Amino acid sequence: GPPTMPLLGNLLQIPTDKAFLQMTKWAKQYGDVYSLTIGPSNIIVLSGREAVKEVLDKKSAVSSDRPTSLLRQQLLTGGDHLLWMDATPQWRDLRKLIHADLTESMCNGTHAPLQHAESVQMLYDMMLDQTHWKRHIERFTNSLVLCIGKSLHKNARVTMVNTFLVYGIRTPDIHNPYILRFEQLLRDWTVVNIPGNTPPVDIIPVLNWVPERFLGNWKSRARVVHDAMRDLYDGLHKTVVHRRQRIGSVNSIVDRILDQNGKNALTFHEISNLAGVTIKGGSDTSATVLANFVTAMVLHPDIQKKAQAEIDREIPSDRIPDGSDVGRLPYVMAIIKEVQRWRPLGGIGIPHRLSEDIWLGDKLLPNKSTVLLNTWALHQDEKRYPNPESFDPDRFQGWTGYSAEYANTADPEKRDHYAYGNGRRRCPGIHLAERNLFHVAAKMLWAFDMELPTDPVTGKPIVLDTSTETGYTEGLVLSIKDFPVNLKVRSADRQKSIEESYHAACTDIFAKYDDMNAISTF
Repeated sequence: GPPTMPLLGNLLQIPTDKAFLQMTKWAKQYGDVYSLTIGPSNIIVLSGREAVKEVLDKKSAVSSDRPTSLLRQQLLTGGDHLLWMDATPQWRDLRKLIHADLTESMCNGTHAPLQHAESVQMLYDMMLDQTHWKRHIERFTNSLVLCIGKSLHKNARVTMVNTFLVYGIRTPDIHNPYILRFEQLLRDWTVVNIPGNTPPVDIIPVLNWVPERFLGNWKSRARVVHDAMRDLYDGLHKTVVHRRQRIGSVNSIVDRILDQNGKNALTFHEISNLAGVTIKGGSDTSATVLANFVTAMVLHPDIQKKAQAEIDREIPSDRIPDGSDVGRLPYVMAIIKEVQRWRPLGGIGIPHRLSEDIWLGDKLLPNKSTVLLNTWALHQDEKRYPNPESFDPDRFQGWTGYSAEYANTADPEKRDHYAYGNGRRRCPGIHLAERNLFHVAAKMLWAFDMELPTDPVTGKPIVLDTSTETGYTEGLVLSIKDFPVNLKVRSADRQKSIEESYHAACTDIFAKYDDMNAISTF
């Protein structure tokens, strides 16, 4: 790796913003595996497919812990947070509790009707209010995670065969008090996690004892986010408890945990955090990818038209695409994969930590080292992706399957991308997320022509800043800054189909959730 300075190591060489760009430059100079030091800490940066496969997949039993983070493991979450816990037996048990509802078979069967209905509402909402197009996507991803998972509930007043994943509560519109609080929490969480907003206390522990007023009041800012998160997650948890006292279990994840709590003996805090990380992980990540999808479509009308031509050949104008159409729309699938390559969720994945020494060829990766997955370098590899900054779905011609199919391959060259992580830390919601992306991409391409609005001064389309350095904000995900979009319904048949399908969803599916939401007042 790069030369170090006494005591500080490489600390002053690593940018506080978009550090993955500098790390990618170092990868070109020092190779696919190189090391950095920050104070006493050793960091291994993986930027090649073979190295990632060997360390994070094949040796995931000893590469799945998390480095110490006072901010994320204690101040923000209070501990017991699935994303930041070490890969302990407790972590594995917590992960199993949510995985059962996120299997491929559940996503292809049980969850499919609600995914279709929620994404139809998204189209309907966008048709009436395109100003908030991004928030309509966020509502879709959030509501789906809140309320999928099969349930049968009967009482004298109502009979429901429903789907309730985390809490058994639906987000009906973008003005719902819950979604407003959730969105604010995401904004506050992002700000406090921006690199440079917190002093490097994990590397230089003495900074923890410096009065925080000299360091931007970082602890106070973290406590504000902690309290908001506890208020939201604990409040939703209490809502389920109160609902159970009135009508019993509706078989949401939280309900099932409470049903079995004599066996698993989870604390209130553990249950709240597990449910909270599920809705957060399933909401903002997919919404971020879909915002990048819209970005790519307005920037590349030729690609948008090619995808629409494929859809028009396979799907009539009076039928909205659904999950069963995935095999008929390979170019749409290629667009989804290229979006995730072109603008990944983060330039550097969530850090791992080794629990044993690992030998990688003739290189020793020492125990307790932090390991970084340099997603940006992998996705911008010029040998694999000529002109990598250009958006070109044809790179994925023939890659017609969902990403889980390629993530499990023994040959790292056959993996499509690294959006869902690796090894034991791979996203447990990969099957749900992939289908969410297909539902939204296929439906929006079927329904709308997506364009940038005209600048009233120049008379030309507004200029959209898609530079990773200036057009994106960095927190736990890399998010494009808000921008306006014109969504023009492509035909009268499509408008009629959206309206009819939305009203049918209200009657056949959403009405059942309205009853449950009334019982689950939060």
